[in-house]
This record gives sequence, C-alpha cells and structure tokens, in this order.
Amino acid sequence: MEDTWLAQAKRLLALAETGQHFTKDQFDRERYDEIANIARAMLADLGQVPLSRIDGLVSEHAAGYATPSIDIRGAVIRDGLILLVRERSDGKWSMPGGFADIGNSPAENIEREVWEEARLRVRAEHLYAVHHKARHPYPADVRDFYKLYFLCDLVGREIPEAGRETSDAAFFAPENLPQLSLGRTIKADIVTAFYAKAADDKLTRFD
Repeated sequence: MEDTWLAQAKRLLALAETGQHFTKDQFDRERYDEIANIARAMLADLGQVPLSRIDGLVSEHAAGYATPSIDIRGAVIRDGLILLVRERSDGKWSMPGGFADIGNSPAENIEREVWEEARLRVRAEHLYAVHHKARHPYPADVRDFYKLYFLCDLVGREIPEAGRETSDAAFFAPENLPQLSLGRTIKADIVTAFYAKAADDKLTRFD
C-alpha cells in the first residue's frame, strides 16, 4: 500500500488542478494555485525527486479534471514460460507494455506494445486484472496509475526480438525470473498472470 501522506498529497494536487480549471473567480484561482504549489512541494519531498519532475503530472488532454494515467501490460505465456522485455532505461525486465495512447483501444494498445517491444504479433484475449498501482507493493510513485493486464495469444512466429525501447526479449520460467523493473512489473504481476492463464472462470480481478 502507498504511504498515506503520498496518497493525500497526490489527491490534494488533483483537487487543486481541477479547481484551477473550473473556477471563474480570480481569488479562488489564486487559492488553488497556492494549494497546487504546496502539493507539488510535498510530492517532490515525499518522492525525493526534483520539483521540476512534479510539474506536468496531469497531461494536457486530461487538463480540466485530473485523472490517473493508464499503464497497460501484456502477459504472453507459452509452454509455462512468460515473455519479458529488458528496458533500455534501466537494464531491468518487465512484462511488455506502457502508457495507453489516445486513439487506440486498450486491446489495440497492448498488441502494439508487444510488437514494438518484442517483435511478436499477439491478440489480446482477456482483461484479467485492473489494479490501482498505489494499492500494491510497487516503489512509491508521485504519479497515479491504473494498471490493466491482458492475457495475449501469440499469432505467428514465437521467437522474440528486442524492439526500439528494449535491449532484449525472452521467455522465462516463473521460478527463474531476471531482475525486474519494479516500477513497471513486480513478481506478483507474473504470479497473477499464470493464475489467470490456468483459471477456467476468466474473471477480471480488480481493486
């Protein structure tokens, strides 16, 4: 679970930014500006990051009503092994995926991400989990995310290759995982993927 103060500072900033957009009163805008600045300073301190990293947490298309970002991940499981990609940014491994792009459905997003990161064509078959990142044991993040997880079936070739944003791609046994990029994927995500693959109910588990 996310630290209480971090969660409250993120919520405070979201409320301030929403108020900044909707208020018509000059004095209220000044108050919201001050509250937003206080919240950003709190987030920079709690997240131990420069204040410049806090600016622009709300993307331009979401301006007006602050909402969580969406991270989509794909579980590609073959013969008891799961596909992971090695991130160029930190040299660690994660399930393929990333930010959802505007203009594509969630399924289209993850199919594209797997192709771009592992050069494998897949078909999204089942949305098996929707998580609020702050409620799970990821490293603390000043941003707020919903994480969507899809089971994906391979279509065509089965040998992965590195893509533009990755330096490697390979299948791994769940008991022999490489070092994970914990901001993106934790071991529990992989365990849940295998559970969903084996389950007959095809439910979507959510927070």
